[in-house]
Amino acid sequence: MSPLEQTAHTAIELLKKYQVSDYEISLGSSSGVSTVVRLGEVETLQYHLDKSFDVNVFFGKKKGHASSVDISKASLEKTIESACLIAKYTQEDTFNGLAPKELMAFDRPNLDMYHPWDLDAQRSIKLAKICEETALAQDEIGNSEGAEVSSFQGQGLYANSNDLIAMQNSTSHSLNCSLIAKRGDDMQTAYEYTTALDATDLETPQQVGEKVAKLAQQKLGARSIESQKCPVIFTPRLSGGLFSSLLGALSGSSQYKKSTFLLNSIDKIILPEDISLFENPFAKKTLGAKSMDRDGVLKREQYFVEHGRVRSFIMGQYSANQLGLKTTANAGGVNNVIIKENFDGGLDEMIKAMDKGLVVTELMGQGVNGTTGDYSRGALGFWVENGEIQYPVSGLTIAGNLKAMLLGIVHVGNDVDYRSNIKVGSVLINQMTIAGE
Repeated sequence: MSPLEQTAHTAIELLKKYQVSDYEISLGSSSGVSTVVRLGEVETLQYHLDKSFDVNVFFGKKKGHASSVDISKASLEKTIESACLIAKYTQEDTFNGLAPKELMAFDRPNLDMYHPWDLDAQRSIKLAKICEETALAQDEIGNSEGAEVSSFQGQGLYANSNDLIAMQNSTSHSLNCSLIAKRGDDMQTAYEYTTALDATDLETPQQVGEKVAKLAQQKLGARSIESQKCPVIFTPRLSGGLFSSLLGALSGSSQYKKSTFLLNSIDKIILPEDISLFENPFAKKTLGAKSMDRDGVLKREQYFVEHGRVRSFIMGQYSANQLGLKTTANAGGVNNVIIKENFDGGLDEMIKAMDKGLVVTELMGQGVNGTTGDYSRGALGFWVENGEIQYPVSGLTIAGNLKAMLLGIVHVGNDVDYRSNIKVGSVLINQMTIAGE
């Protein structure tokens, strides 16, 4: 029995004396190292060792929650006592309660998520330095905001009064670099990163350094353009944000709060009929994959949108109770959502197909209203004419409404960004409003 499992059994024994009607506990233990190098000098070198304990207790429909970063027996007891006291003074909520026992993740697949990296301080410093040195060696790169290497490994345990005790181990490794390109008085920043569950799947420091330098170089000489309406391409790094807004609008909490532009949209067309959103949580060794949700419910493969039509809201047990529906095993969010391409090609081919319009490579601000669907954000990118990039552009605002934008998707490319929980390529939207000079 692992130390985390022993701690869980201690907490469960302590819970018995409070005569709770139901409980759920979460335990976490993680460790890691992160190193930041800037201009060849080590700015920070940190070792991380974190532990956590969360408990929810139920007395009928009353619920109390408490947490601690100390998992000693004395702290467990104090945390449980606090949760019970909170429950005592909390109003009843008829929608509280655990998911049914038959939905629990007793039989979970192994998703191959645990790949520790034996990364010591010297090795992490060397990798960060190589990345930054490679970037700074490129033409017109004038300064660096630093390169960072990080590696984390952790264990998580979830248990509840449905007799479920579930362990999940995972790792996360990454390398990133941020720098500044300069041409005369023109200065442009850029950021690039690589991330993976297994360090052997990371891009090399040289690759990241070359990519971030190229991104910064491409932005030099940016102009503004006239205000107009035109087609817009979102690169894979950004296109996931469009579908993240869609998924948020389909969340159970947005539905029962009536704070969504896709209210009561089951069986309604919200995307072109050749586009579907599929959750594949059991994909092995994949960022975003997961075998169970935060309620302990076994995940499932499912369509949220199929052939443009909404098939399901996105719910944990609480929001499902609110809506009088069954949980979709999405307490805590979605896991590895795939938007399959409907276009044979990536960004370059899509630019040719668009002929004239805007390629958006960066967005600024938080101008997305999930209730109305209104969308307005600062943007940088490239202007396209005759199917070719003409010059970089900046100082723009792109605007529209998500309902029209989603229905206006013409192409989804095959150049998928696998670093995200939402796997999607470049996206071409038929028309948006561009505010320029």
